[in-house]
Amino acid sequence: MGRLAELRGEPFGIDGAQLDDRVARATLDPSRACDDADGVERELGSVEEEDLPDLRLERIEAEAGDCHAMVGGGHRQLELDAVGLPRELEHRDELLVGEALDGHRRSVVTPDYAVDVLRLYTSAVSGNCYKVRLLLAHLDLEYETVELSVVDRSNRKDVLGELNPGLRVPTLLLDDGRPLGESNAILWYFGDGTQYVPQDRYERAQVLQWQFFEQYSHEPNIAVARFWLAYSGTPDAFTDRLPERMKGGYAALDAMESHLGSRSFLVGDRYSLADISLYAYTHVANEGGFDLEPYPAIRAWLDRVAAQPGHVRIDE
Repeated sequence: MGRLAELRGEPFGIDGAQLDDRVARATLDPSRACDDADGVERELGSVEEEDLPDLRLERIEAEAGDCHAMVGGGHRQLELDAVGLPRELEHRDELLVGEALDGHRRSVVTPDYAVDVLRLYTSAVSGNCYKVRLLLAHLDLEYETVELSVVDRSNRKDVLGELNPGLRVPTLLLDDGRPLGESNAILWYFGDGTQYVPQDRYERAQVLQWQFFEQYSHEPNIAVARFWLAYSGTPDAFTDRLPERMKGGYAALDAMESHLGSRSFLVGDRYSLADISLYAYTHVANEGGFDLEPYPAIRAWLDRVAAQPGHVRIDE
């Protein structure tokens, strides 16, 4: 969802305490999704030249067509990892970029460019990654992606070694530079406190119940069969092992069908993280050879999930 922009930078700065003082006094315009370069230059023209050596930040010159919070410096093309340290995030009247201690780019940006950018390490075909993309779409949160292969994993250590000890996708880099792995953990990080997580204690536990079911009974069978048949490139190599996965997958579908026969959604009769978790691989179960025709309650549930506001397809 991000783009690259070639921008030029020159060092300058301000003392950290002065920056905090300016944050407290700043009156900021509301951010806009995209503005022309002239508008950005007018914003920058009002900024006093000051030193920011302690933060190692640079002034950035906007060029025609630059928008959507993609910034860079040093005559290179850069992709914005995240926006600012906590005290910088409120400081929207300058367009700056610097190297944080953990090695990830940080920026303080003009109101026109004010977007906190999450970075999602993902795979387009992965249902686990799709869960995260689906919730972020529901919440209308902006993010950018780094695509990794689910077949060739030779670069996983280089890319994810310092972010996720499991070297799995999805892995999310938060806007403050902290990494978070495992799809359902990411769902809870963003979903808790929203309409997608119940407030009732028992129903919250039920959401977790279905997410554990998804990871232990559903995904190991339906997702694995789907990978073997549709994405491994060597489906014949798994012929002897496939029947066991099919048996386990149909058992998981039977459990879902029985539960959904008398309700619209998995928990509390309201769309929740439980539905997002189970929808991801269920709606593409046919790619693993599973026939959903005998499961009318599941098929009706799939339609209800796809009709939710902000829904995106797995291939979007």
